[in-house]
Amino acid sequence: MATPLSDPSQSPLQTVAVVGLGTMGTGIAEVLAKAGRTVIGIDVSEAQAAKCVAALEASTARGVERGRLTEQERAGILGRVRTSADLRTAADADLVIEVAPESYEVKQQIFRELDGIVRPEAILATGTNALSVTRLAAESSRPERVLGLHFFNPAPAMKLVEVVSSVLTAPAAVTAVTDLALDLGKEPVAVGDRPGFVADGLLFGYLNQAAAMYEAKYASREDIDAAMRLGCGLPMGPLALLDLIGVDTARTVLEAMYAASRDRLHAPAPILKQLSEAGLTGRKAGRGFYTYEAPGSAVVVRDALTPPEGGDLAPGREIHSVGVAGSGTMASGIAEVFAKAGYEVVLAARSAEKAQTAKARIGKSLARSVDKGRMTAETAAQTLDRITATGTYDDFAGVDLAVEAVAEDLEVKRQLFAALDKVCKPGAILATTTSSLPVVACARATSRPQDVIGMHFFNPAPAMKLVEVVRTVLTADDVHATVREVCGRIRKHPVDCGDRAGFIVNALLFPYLNNAIKMVEEHYASLDDIDAAMKLGGGYPMGPFELLDVVGLDVSLAIEKVLHREFRDPGLAPAPLLEHLVAAGCLGRKTGRGFREYAKR
Repeated sequence: MATPLSDPSQSPLQTVAVVGLGTMGTGIAEVLAKAGRTVIGIDVSEAQAAKCVAALEASTARGVERGRLTEQERAGILGRVRTSADLRTAADADLVIEVAPESYEVKQQIFRELDGIVRPEAILATGTNALSVTRLAAESSRPERVLGLHFFNPAPAMKLVEVVSSVLTAPAAVTAVTDLALDLGKEPVAVGDRPGFVADGLLFGYLNQAAAMYEAKYASREDIDAAMRLGCGLPMGPLALLDLIGVDTARTVLEAMYAASRDRLHAPAPILKQLSEAGLTGRKAGRGFYTYEAPGSAVVVRDALTPPEGGDLAPGREIHSVGVAGSGTMASGIAEVFAKAGYEVVLAARSAEKAQTAKARIGKSLARSVDKGRMTAETAAQTLDRITATGTYDDFAGVDLAVEAVAEDLEVKRQLFAALDKVCKPGAILATTTSSLPVVACARATSRPQDVIGMHFFNPAPAMKLVEVVRTVLTADDVHATVREVCGRIRKHPVDCGDRAGFIVNALLFPYLNNAIKMVEEHYASLDDIDAAMKLGGGYPMGPFELLDVVGLDVSLAIEKVLHREFRDPGLAPAPLLEHLVAAGCLGRKTGRGFREYAKR
């Protein structure tokens, strides 16, 4: 049970009216009632009000079944909520939270009516995530008592609440609502009034880019969603999330963001308009990017776009032995993955010493797995025995698949591919693990571009399930089929994408990170508030600045530059603050200082 963190009787906000009893309004009502507040739920639709009560009864019943509530507590919660279709029942409220549809006309009408109903000291809050709080406040006769209170869905579970001040909002109103949010067990973040605020301001740009990527037929909806779940640890893929939020809602938010920013990255992808106007608004309609069992259902069902089970790939080539070129963390991780799957592995570096160091790193990794009970000592020894460390690429002569994992420098990679072309036998597949460079440039350095493909593993390779399989316009069908099959054998999830900058994950991830930096540059929000907003409001495993410092600011800048060069979109230009930090040698955790400072090891 969400218990109040302080005595609710001490709060000036005892009685709260919630206007609009859809999913979000119902969730907010539940949170307030659980924290001891008297709740007046108001909706013009009596059917919707009844649906809210039924949802609260079901939710609290589950709480009792799971031991989170007693029957007495459940009765208390339900007893604190009453519903009405009449806005005048808000007369006694200390706080009114409006969660009506995202329309200025609708919300402004509610605020005008409330002016003649509520007491002078009452606070009026809008739950909008797309519209201007200032514009809504200006419609009120008490603009100093109007602010934004943006909960996240599902409200009972999500910790973040954005408290949005306009230039007109009185500090006392902000303090009262912030204290209430803390009493509700939430983590309030104070932000200024601009479309999307912090969390949605970053989230919807990313969702829009994913929709545009799908619309361009660059990758399938399943592969885009799997890439972001498995490559970034996100709880949902972007297209599934758009269906959950509502395609029409996303379009409205993006229209508001674009009107304010004029950033092309916020201009709604045309497919959002097409789906919205066709009534294919996501889960609530039973169909959006995906098709669902029924309107409101979360169960995805097969449709005409669902990939055939088992795939329809051409027959592949036989792969028994694998060469891995490189001696860094990625190279040793990839070698470990192949050896664990039973492949004979040749691990080659620029010197025998470097290759042995890489093999020793694998030995330590396997030993940790033994210590944690994930494999036996015998299996670890057999795995390590499958790896031959060498200081010459000549030992790749017999391998069926060669995977390069050397420095992210195109000339270095081209020279290596030219060397592999001479050494490797006819029919051997040559793969690059590049995350940002053109695969076709590596292919053109060989006499067999049809045998070259991208296999973008994620770090750490033994743990991360995703591999982006990157076809060039020259890659042979059987090469693509073979690599997909190999991914299955090494227990990785392959996603298909074409040969363009960033592939799927980096093309969606780094513009989002860049936009977070711009928020700090503009003094809109602090590093800590932005990181908290994305973890608590978006379910991200790390905030953007935590992630940038882990990845390395120099690596991040290099990827941003590649994306900007490829797509020529001004919105993709690296944030100046990122360039300044890199120029100053502040590269993140590896140097002890990036966006934050770290204790020296």
